[in-house]
Amino acid sequence: MVLLPMESVSRVGLRLTLKQRYFLLLCFAVGAIIAYQFTRNRLEVERMSRVEGLRANSSQFTLERKPFHILGGSIHYFRVPRGYWEDRLLKMKACGLNTLTTYVPWNLHEPERGVFNFEDQLDLEAYLRLAASLGLWVILRPGPYICAEWDLGGLPSWLLRDQNMKLRTTYPGFTAAVNSFFNQLMKKVVPHQYSKGGPIIAVQVENEYGSFAKDEDYMPFMKEALLSRGITELLLTSDNREGLKRGGVKGALETINFQKLNPNDIKYLDGIQPNKPKLVMEYWSGWFDLWGDLHHVYTAEDMIPVVTEILKLDMSINLYMFHGGTNFGFMSGAFAVGIPAPKPMVTSYDYDAPLSEAGDYTTKYHLLRNLFSHYHAQPLPELPSHQERRAYQPVVIHQHLSLWDSLHFTDKPLKSERPVNMENLPVNNNNGQSYGYTLYETTITSEGTLNSKNNIRDRALGKRTLSLLVENCGRVNYGKTLDDQRKGLVGDIELNKRPLRDFIICSLDMKPGFVNRLESSGHWMSMRQRPSFPGFFQARLYVNSFPKDTFIKLPGWSKGVVFINGKNLGRYWSIGPQQTLYVPGPWLHKGDNEVIVFEEQETDGKIQFASSPDYGMTVDVQ
Repeated sequence: MVLLPMESVSRVGLRLTLKQRYFLLLCFAVGAIIAYQFTRNRLEVERMSRVEGLRANSSQFTLERKPFHILGGSIHYFRVPRGYWEDRLLKMKACGLNTLTTYVPWNLHEPERGVFNFEDQLDLEAYLRLAASLGLWVILRPGPYICAEWDLGGLPSWLLRDQNMKLRTTYPGFTAAVNSFFNQLMKKVVPHQYSKGGPIIAVQVENEYGSFAKDEDYMPFMKEALLSRGITELLLTSDNREGLKRGGVKGALETINFQKLNPNDIKYLDGIQPNKPKLVMEYWSGWFDLWGDLHHVYTAEDMIPVVTEILKLDMSINLYMFHGGTNFGFMSGAFAVGIPAPKPMVTSYDYDAPLSEAGDYTTKYHLLRNLFSHYHAQPLPELPSHQERRAYQPVVIHQHLSLWDSLHFTDKPLKSERPVNMENLPVNNNNGQSYGYTLYETTITSEGTLNSKNNIRDRALGKRTLSLLVENCGRVNYGKTLDDQRKGLVGDIELNKRPLRDFIICSLDMKPGFVNRLESSGHWMSMRQRPSFPGFFQARLYVNSFPKDTFIKLPGWSKGVVFINGKNLGRYWSIGPQQTLYVPGPWLHKGDNEVIVFEEQETDGKIQFASSPDYGMTVDVQ
């Protein structure tokens, strides 16, 4: 029997009797039930045929009591458009890897306290099912802290509303929030464990805690948070050489993170954990980039000999990253190079990984594939085809809207005697503002010397009636300053040594609802009228065939954010190194595509496109 797609049913409906239409719908329902039962039965058969999961009882991992070599790679579902999950995982499989590793970003899954999102781009269960269907095992790294060059290491910013908050400790305000999140998360995860017919063979307890290590009771708490909610697979921890001293927890296998192989580090791991398998949980295949720096590359010539040596030593490996993807939206973190000025991460998370930001094969990929092929009895799958890309014709900005005119579409402004930091603003159902910009306005009656007293986090633009537009450039994601990552104005601003008072504070988090209201607004003005800055700029990209990936280039612009069809592509900044923003084909559609750019300072009125990325001048990873 042939099942018609739903749109066909509506088209042929005119020619079908009511009884025939009911019959067709019944067929769909029966088909769906059969598919569901088939999946359930397959999982049941797999579960019953499984005797013993991943074990670390000797110097080699075993799976089903047979020696098992973890050849892993990290791909984060939240950094890859859902339409490309399968493409990226097939390319992973074709490279000879057998295990997928992924973090879980708490800040996206619980954007407001008690409000959970596991749908669409965040459908973790769909990602796990996809991995299983492609024959990939999974090591899950559920945090709650993930580092990952991600804002606040994946911790939700509403935690910082508590002025006494002590993140990553057994402080009751933190553990209560973790427990609430894990109650929801583990319900999704537990059914996908190996022992239940799923792909998860191991689960990581927290992440690199040895580099933080502020509370000796915290790791036992985190281990129990997993066990008490039904996690039964092998537990791991993950630390660099220095962190191994304080990052472990009894009952979990310790693993090591590095880029350059130092035999003494391996000896040290052997010494604290004799007769156990060795896993490089993060073998850094490249490195991240910071705004104002150069683009880091880690050459294939440097990398392949190290991977070869790791495998010769009979160690297991996980490539961090195998495919980096993109820090879409405002999700990139910051690097704590000093107080008060951490350096923000760029939007691209290409990472110089074996599979590029847009899913392209690299020299590293081909050399790794050749290397890993020696660890398989069967030939590797054929390479999936290359994704086509297009450099669309430049588009011209046709309308603009000043920042001040956009304020109609934000939440109601707050009147406050003193400045209030982003996280403590009474917006988003009293969860505060997490990302974007905040506008602080106050009346000043004289000229003079303005002193921020280091209370602007991170950048401010000023005007005559004193208007300070403060951007959260990204919260630090690693190190011991996580508790200090409140953004906006975090204290007094002084004029002539007197603190300013009576602020009107407006939250510009630029969430989808705000962008949609902007799009449909009647307040836009023609480019014939001189635009003011900061402001929003609108253009249309016409796509006349099946949409292809592309890259946006903004050489005549300064700093801001790009939205396409309501989706936030991320930040651009002329200081580089990154000069292009990745636009996934699945986020475009045939016909007109709405492009909105928020620009702080200047524009040449054009948006350009390229078929390949420009990550800026390069520097070798040291």
